[in-house]
Amino acid sequence: MRYQFLRFPEGKSKAVTFSYDDGIRQDIRFSEILNKYGLKCTFNLNSSTLRKNTGLTKEEVMEYILEKGHEVAVHGSNHRAEGTLRPIEGIRDVLDCRLELEETYETIIRGMAYPDSGITYFTNNANYECVKNYLKELDIVYSRTLSGDNDSFELPQDWYAWMPTAHHNNPHIFEYIEKFTNINLEDKKTYGAKRQPRLFYLWGHSYEFDTHDNWDHIEKICKELSGKEDTWYATNMEIFNYVPAYNSLIYSADGKIVYNPTLHTIWIDVDRKLYSVKSGEIIVIE
Repeated sequence: MRYQFLRFPEGKSKAVTFSYDDGIRQDIRFSEILNKYGLKCTFNLNSSTLRKNTGLTKEEVMEYILEKGHEVAVHGSNHRAEGTLRPIEGIRDVLDCRLELEETYETIIRGMAYPDSGITYFTNNANYECVKNYLKELDIVYSRTLSGDNDSFELPQDWYAWMPTAHHNNPHIFEYIEKFTNINLEDKKTYGAKRQPRLFYLWGHSYEFDTHDNWDHIEKICKELSGKEDTWYATNMEIFNYVPAYNSLIYSADGKIVYNPTLHTIWIDVDRKLYSVKSGEIIVIE
């Protein structure tokens, strides 16, 4: 039996992604910082009604977000926490937001970040399984949650409760970054069973950089996370698309023959040897 682990595109062992909420004016400046350092972000937008006075125009979202390789995701038509809503209200809030964003930007939008307190607590007879089920029915494939740090840098086990690493104002943020960037899964001293891929996931609101007058803080974060040869810089959806594709690989009974039925080229690490499997390709593991 061999140890096998997912590797991100080009065989990279780590990934970094950002998730920022509300589609506000400060996102323009934030996008320019992200682009400067080659980072990717998912911008979670509410309906145009909520954004009309403080938010971005369609043209600005196109110019500063989508055309720069970032992602747009659902953040609720009325920015209401699903844990407080009756199912019919939650369904409408998510669906109305998705329909508007897709019509406005002429693209398919299947990602989400829970608005407000999201699923951190429940009232009005709401519960997590109900929320998760109606998100699936609405063809939402992942949703970011809050209320806990993921400084183990693990990939989510439940895509509808995707816990980020930290908020950018977390007092331990630079300790987390140092811990993450110092991980070396190719080091021979790294225990074989612990060579799983790692993910650093930052979240927040860009208006906070004005509120706290700390644009230098986010620039330092971006600088320290950027430019690593072992790291893939991706949007939330790019990570979601890749991980299930890896899990869709088909194996022979002895695990030596691998078939890739997906549209992605998939990278795998088998006992410290890298393999790539192109879409539709069959390979033999030595």
